[in-house]
Amino acid sequence: MPLKTFRQQLKKAGNKRTAETLQWFFKTAKGEYGEGDKFLGLKVPQIREIAKNSKDLTFEEIQKALESKFHEERLCALLILVDRYSKSNEKSKEGIVKFYLDNTKHINNWDLVDLTAPKILGKHLLNRNRKILFKFAVSENLWERRISILATFWFIRDKQFRDSLKIAKILLNDEHDLIHKAAGWMLREIGKRDMKTEEGFLKKHYKKMPRTMLRYAIEKFPEKKRLAYLEGKI
Repeated sequence: MPLKTFRQQLKKAGNKRTAETLQWFFKTAKGEYGEGDKFLGLKVPQIREIAKNSKDLTFEEIQKALESKFHEERLCALLILVDRYSKSNEKSKEGIVKFYLDNTKHINNWDLVDLTAPKILGKHLLNRNRKILFKFAVSENLWERRISILATFWFIRDKQFRDSLKIAKILLNDEHDLIHKAAGWMLREIGKRDMKTEEGFLKKHYKKMPRTMLRYAIEKFPEKKRLAYLEGKI
């Protein structure tokens, strides 16, 4: 499918009312984290279907899609990369990861990060050097910081928790709520697999942890224990 047809399919599937809702949901007003982002009005299952039928786009075409002003076009391009990574040989995977890292400025909203960082970057770094994640954890770019912690979701699934905890500690002082949510979410995922490890981290840091991060981290705790953390009585 050529890029022109790809774009036509996205535009045809769009819905003006849905686009307006998404503009609000992804905080695109002036001064908000998604300022200036534009939407065609597609839901994720629709985007996934178009991505599935667009696997033959070249890297040059995917690059152009990532540079689009439309959020759904960027997401669709990224989902094509996720699929391509999962089916590639080791040499091709290296190229896809480099391409992904070269385009972080276009991975510029939380869903674009969350649906791709674990399955491309996290999966790739499972048994490799993870220095890039620690670089991203202190980046001035909000989305690179979110990539740094979300990529570790793949490690958590493999019951490798150390780097997730190290990055969560770095992000304790982050000022953005979207980072608090992401770090708290990853701590909760650790707890699902190893409650002792999560609580070991929380007992050291919960009193200075951003409130949103703490709430996300303890969301699945028994009510009595959850309240004790919230009230600082652990």
